Amino acid sequence: MTAVTRFRTAVALLVGAALLLTGCKDVDQPAGGPQRGAAAAPQGVAAVAEGPHNAYDVLFLQMMIGHQRQGLEMLKLGKAKGVREDVVNLAGAIDVVEAEEVDRMKGWLTGWNEQATGSDDHSSHAAHGGQPATGEAEIKALRDASGADFETKFLNLLIAHQHNAVEMAQQLKANGQNSTVKQFAERIELSRTQQISQMLALVSG
Repeated sequence: MTAVTRFRTAVALLVGAALLLTGCKDVDQPAGGPQRGAAAAPQGVAAVAEGPHNAYDVLFLQMMIGHQRQGLEMLKLGKAKGVREDVVNLAGAIDVVEAEEVDRMKGWLTGWNEQATGSDDHSSHAAHGGQPATGEAEIKALRDASGADFETKFLNLLIAHQHNAVEMAQQLKANGQNSTVKQFAERIELSRTQQISQMLALVSG
């Protein structure tokens, strides 16, 4: 098996694993179906985060929505400008997962009668696990880059971005209250750690 074939197999496994890791238990789905106004969720995925929650759960979801919106912008560039097929496929796989996650988090906040958006200034929430957000300067650098230079910038920036998500998830696990959101944070930590490993292999390759 060639190195390219091995990596393509890894990307395929990433798609399935990430979708699995971002799922929640069926028991979180109320018997009467999704709450009115909540975001639609695939079968087996909680549309409503039932049970008690605290202010940190709300803050985490609001911050993560903003964080992943930035990630989705980067991923669109990766799909459009990536040179190697492996980079394009990886960006596409992550894009699918994170777009669904954003919809789900917005649905949970709506179910709690909370705003689905908060401050985009992650540095203002450093004490809560928020790190400096990927700024417009970094996104512009990606837009302006091309070829191998683009891929290097894209992979390194996305590695840092996903590491940020791991740190946020770890903070939620320590400070949050809602069991569904805590399970979600665990899945974020696992899936992003796996994605980072895949991208490090691409950078070194």
